[in-house]
Formats: sequence, structure tokens, C-alpha cells
Amino acid sequence: MRDEDFERLFAEHAGPLLGFLVYRTGDRALAEDLVATTFERALRARRRFDPRRAGEKTWLYAIALNCLTDEARRRSAETRALERAGVPAASADAAWTDSVADRDVLGRAMDALAAEEREAVALRFGADLSVPEIARVLGVSLTTAEGRVYRGLRKLREQLDA
Repeated sequence: MRDEDFERLFAEHAGPLLGFLVYRTGDRALAEDLVATTFERALRARRRFDPRRAGEKTWLYAIALNCLTDEARRRSAETRALERAGVPAASADAAWTDSVADRDVLGRAMDALAAEEREAVALRFGADLSVPEIARVLGVSLTTAEGRVYRGLRKLREQLDA
């Protein structure tokens, strides 16, 4: 991937990627950091990008999901270390991915979903990915991705109707 292609990739996807990460984390500052980390990793790996394996958007969102997972692991390890040291961890840090759930009805409904369903719904509506793109990002079959989105939406409707 050439430099001008990477600049176009950033211009085209930084905004929607930020929206997706804000949607997933409920924390704009954290989401901005994750966008920066995502593009840094993409820049370093741009020579390995193979358009025959996945589209640019799919590749970028896969990197973003990895950054999100790494951040969750880091925060979890930090919380455990603080607990072992006898320092009380802030409740917001312990549940950083659920902070949206504390603020609105949709967040509470999303909490009722299985992790796989929540991820699929977030990719579909937070990142505006198609179901085939979701399948590629998550490394699952098209049928599995469709099922996760469908089940997630059905459960969300049930939660919101209640």
C-alpha cells in the first residue's frame, strides 16, 4: 500500500472507525486513542496488506478489534494488579466496556446480549459493516455472522419492548 493510498484510507475510515469505537467503549477519549493505535498498526503492517484476502475496511476493522481486545486485557491486568496490591480499583475501570450501559437504555439492552452477538451488532450498526464484512473481520462463516446479528437484534427488540 502506497503512502497516498494510506492517506486516503485514513481520510475515508477514521471518522466511522471513531464512531464504532465510541459506540463500543462509551469513552470518546479512549476511542480516539484506539483509532490512533489502529492506524499506527495499519501503517506498520501496510506492506503485508493483501486486497485478495480482505477489503481495506475489513482489514482496518480487524486491526481495531484487536486493539480493543488488547486494551481490555491491559485494563483487566491492571485491575488485578491493583487488587493484589490492596488498592481499590475504580469501578469505571472495572467495567469500561459497559459504561454506555450505565447511561442509557440501549446500553442496558446491549448488555443482555452474548459477547459474540454484541460484537456483531456493534460491527453492523456502529461500524456500518455488511454481514459478509463482519464474517471476514470475525473470522467466522457468513451463516454464523448472520445468526449472531439476527439473534442480537431479536434480543435487543425483546429487551427494549420490556
